[in-house]
Amino acid sequence: MTPSTSRLLWLLALANFVIGMGAFVVVGVLSPVAAAFDVDRAHAGALMSVYAATYAIASPLLVAATGRLDRRRLLTIGLALFALGALAAALAPSFALLLAARALMALGGGLVTPVAASIGVALAGPGQQGRALAVVFGGLTSAQVLGVPAGAWLGYAFGWAAAFAVVAGLSLLGLVAIVTALPSGIAVPVANLASLGAVLRSGRLMLAIAFTALFTGALYVCYTFLAPLLETLYGLSRDGVTGMLLLFGLGAVVGNAMGGRLTDGIGSLRTLVLLCLAQSLLMPALTLPTWPLPVVGALIFVWSVFGWSFMVPQQARLAALDPARLPVLFALNASAIYVGATLGSSVGGAVLKGLGLHALGLFGATLALLGLASLAFRR
Repeated sequence: MTPSTSRLLWLLALANFVIGMGAFVVVGVLSPVAAAFDVDRAHAGALMSVYAATYAIASPLLVAATGRLDRRRLLTIGLALFALGALAAALAPSFALLLAARALMALGGGLVTPVAASIGVALAGPGQQGRALAVVFGGLTSAQVLGVPAGAWLGYAFGWAAAFAVVAGLSLLGLVAIVTALPSGIAVPVANLASLGAVLRSGRLMLAIAFTALFTGALYVCYTFLAPLLETLYGLSRDGVTGMLLLFGLGAVVGNAMGGRLTDGIGSLRTLVLLCLAQSLLMPALTLPTWPLPVVGALIFVWSVFGWSFMVPQQARLAALDPARLPVLFALNASAIYVGATLGSSVGGAVLKGLGLHALGLFGATLALLGLASLAFRR
């Protein structure tokens, strides 16, 4: 991989970092938002659900409808929409308008992440696509390390709106970087509505994409309500929650790298089986008992490692299934992440209301095992 290609991949990772921070920052500010608008924390979880549902529906349609547009122009449009939505969120006077702003952010994010992935694959040489995807999606995992904990700290220290204002500023910086450094005319497979229809009609491809929704849903049953869990069961506040989210983010970075190595070493399918089994054990272990704080921190780190290892093997698996329809597959897979986030946060909210925090891990494990079952029917 040439130095110029590596620089472009890191630029795409930067764009994904901005999207990741804006998408997931609500996890760290859920309690301040609930207090500001006088809603319960389960209801405040709709900020994640609305973003996820909008992204899931809009992303594949937008990517297919704009398949002939230049990739650089498409990334700038996506980042501009994302910045506008984040600014609207920071200024939102009501919870309803905050939800609308989150939907606008999702429209922008739904363009940036799948387009960045398809550019990364196009730039990589033969046998280097896994490493290229690991770099591009490293931006999302880095957002877990820096963006989400920083957003949580800002939300507790200066109010939830400060976190969204920072996201808006970073989005504009990312937009300037893309316009300045990314060349135009990068050749990728052309996406269109016909190729989207073909993928949607393929049971084999849709079942492969469904794995992403189930696995991500399993994670978000617990992840959406991680801050309330830490506050309620362990008495943590701003600094404690921020520290635990930082551990989760560090685990995400390690997991992203581990996923690439496991994919190269044992193959994508075996890697995904291993990760499902690990999640089905780790999530009940995290939420059922009450542990000393050092044990909780270790569990959160390991859980994140085995959770965020799934992206590279799943992307590699999809790329091998149908290379000609790569942009549409990546867009649908990115949508499936947010379908899973919607599913997981909704299930988690219902469990939180009906059974309490301790039951979250059991329901997360159930979704992970359903993801494992989908792999058995891959043919």
